[in-house]
Amino acid sequence: MLRIFKTRQDTSGTYIERLDVIEPGSWLLCTEPKEGEITRAAGVMEMAPEDIRAALDEEERPRMESEEGRTLIIIDVPVRIPGEPTGTFSTVPLGIAINDQYILTICLQEVPILQDFIDGKVKTFYTFKKTRFLLQILYRNASYYLTYLRQIDRRSSEVEERLHASMRNEELIQLLNLEKSLVYFSTSLKSNEVVLEKILRFKPVRMFADDEDLLEDVIIENKQAIEMANIYSNILSGTMDAFASIISNNLNIVMKFLASITIVLAIPTMIASFYGMNVGLPFAQNPMAFGIIIVFSMVISALLALVLVRKKML
Repeated sequence: MLRIFKTRQDTSGTYIERLDVIEPGSWLLCTEPKEGEITRAAGVMEMAPEDIRAALDEEERPRMESEEGRTLIIIDVPVRIPGEPTGTFSTVPLGIAINDQYILTICLQEVPILQDFIDGKVKTFYTFKKTRFLLQILYRNASYYLTYLRQIDRRSSEVEERLHASMRNEELIQLLNLEKSLVYFSTSLKSNEVVLEKILRFKPVRMFADDEDLLEDVIIENKQAIEMANIYSNILSGTMDAFASIISNNLNIVMKFLASITIVLAIPTMIASFYGMNVGLPFAQNPMAFGIIIVFSMVISALLALVLVRKKML
């Protein structure tokens, strides 16, 4: 889908409008575009369709290319994996192309980073200020990484609380999914850092002093996200190892308890078996024989249970 947006201003303020035709200063938003839309976008941006199509490759790594006033930047953006109840995240490439008149974003799926611009959640946003728009996307991207990392940390804490009394593998699998998310984030953040450093060093687009300050803020946010991802990943890895042992220990405790109960119940069963034999037995003629046998069995079982409790086996 190819959508066209442009910032408008009137007496009430600034707003973003969706257009049917491409105007100078427009923002072209491509989401899961068809081949015809890719060709049209490539023509507007004066770029090869292969360059535009590169952002649709899930395996494409973050990079930056600049030539003759046209710049293509590909970064990894965080997304939530749909249908996963454990809050699992991944990353997808987002392409940002800029020339003298337009800015183009292209991605395999809808991403909340760009939706925030459409919904007006980003202040001082103008489609015709292409450099500032690019930096705002990069800053928003780093902020989303930090937000999702905090969600992963909270989710892992919730799973850990359930693991204290768990004997199932379900919680460990949830932690494994969260750890995979952290690995994706850490790898993508480091790749994004290389691109951000190249933008700061080579300045492929015209920047003012405020723009450079914003880019430095983006780099700081990205470094903070890298540190958080590494810390959470190390903690989660150690937690999974520890709780794997805890689950095994919990299972051993339950098995020990069941074995002790089986031993205690074996005494009445054994005595009842003896008195089920067709031979002469003590108290056979005593009218109180049943009560005496029951009391005797309970006493023996109680003494055995007491011994097991003292040995911390029950």
